[in-house]
Amino acid sequence: MSHSPFPISIPRQRRGSAILLLLLSVLLLLAACTQPGEVAVASSGDAPIRVVTTIGMITDVARNVGGEHVEVTGLMGAGVDPHLYKATESDVNRLLNAQIIFYNGLFLESRMEDVFAQIAESKPAIAVGEAVPVAERLASPQYAEHFDPHIWMDVKNWQMVAEKIRDELIAFDPAHEADYRSNTAAYLAQLQELEAWVQEQVKTVPEQQRLLVTAHDAFHYFAKGYDFSVYAPQGISTESEAGVEDIRRTIDIVVEQNIPAIFVESSVPPDVVEAIVEGARARGHEIRIGGSLFSDAMGEDGTPEGTYIGMIRHNVGTITSALRGE
Repeated sequence: MSHSPFPISIPRQRRGSAILLLLLSVLLLLAACTQPGEVAVASSGDAPIRVVTTIGMITDVARNVGGEHVEVTGLMGAGVDPHLYKATESDVNRLLNAQIIFYNGLFLESRMEDVFAQIAESKPAIAVGEAVPVAERLASPQYAEHFDPHIWMDVKNWQMVAEKIRDELIAFDPAHEADYRSNTAAYLAQLQELEAWVQEQVKTVPEQQRLLVTAHDAFHYFAKGYDFSVYAPQGISTESEAGVEDIRRTIDIVVEQNIPAIFVESSVPPDVVEAIVEGARARGHEIRIGGSLFSDAMGEDGTPEGTYIGMIRHNVGTITSALRGE
């Protein structure tokens, strides 16, 4: 069973710059033409719906579900850490021009929560992570009122997110309901195939070797869904820091359990993982960096890892190969 002994640090106050607040005020003023209680619905024209998303995983699913009827702009590209991301002036302009916004929620984009709360008063701004039922969400190890936001690490959760985006697009643009349903059905079939492949791959790793060690704790849903344990000295949020004792505990675990590999992440500096490798070596245990995993961001556009399915395939292939000692 997965576990994380380390507390997370969650900022209680988030303040935007003066220009950000000014632009948001303009946004709300322009949206004032929508009467209270009125539901925004797309016009019947042929222009695609202007959709803005945050993380790349949501960008990808929105494009798959929306197809030709949407023009999707993602705010956070390859290697961007959503825990630390702050809205810029250009972001606010994109949000101002958007017709519908999809973000993860569950405190992932913690520094943009106030932005989304203000925008939601004038246009649809949907936290797609809420598609995962509360009973299926994993709690924060320290704050009972928060959940682990990394829901995309279990493909089954991402199927719920695809359905959520489908339903929101249908509500916004009912004229193209049939297309949204057809696109989603095709995408869900791909996700179901991906889920079956992941289940097959993890079975190739002996149960005693199914310990995934990374820098920050983004893989609990993966662990829950695919019978792994995870250990990360940095905690769920990259705003927290791994201390000397956290690193020492991790070294103890990899040495005691004879773990052959640990992993760096594309959006997190490798310093902590490298310290664990050196510490284990000093105790006579050779452990290697098994590869780089995509945690909070996908790969570059135009690469296989620049899609959700490609990212999951890369991660699972990298994890299982390294933990088999290959």
